[in-house]
Amino acid sequence: MERRRYRVYGRVQGVGFRAFVWREAQHLDVAGWVRNRFDGTVEVLADAAAAEHERLALILERGPRMSRVDRVESASERAEEQPMSGFTVAGDV
Repeated sequence: MERRRYRVYGRVQGVGFRAFVWREAQHLDVAGWVRNRFDGTVEVLADAAAAEHERLALILERGPRMSRVDRVESASERAEEQPMSGFTVAGDV
């Protein structure tokens, strides 16, 4: 299990991006959350196996139909002792 934080840049707010990520994460069995940031980006924190992270990154690069993804940044993070469970849409920051 690996923890990664993603930042998605482009036209990614107001286009159903968080709901799109939530649905896709359910299919991938990824744990974590997605939220809007005040700077106009979308942030995702995810616990998953390496293969699921690869799939998630591709999904984030594609985005939902009405979005425009300019770039996706990701970084590994140290996971807590207890892995996250489930996937939620978190409050904005």
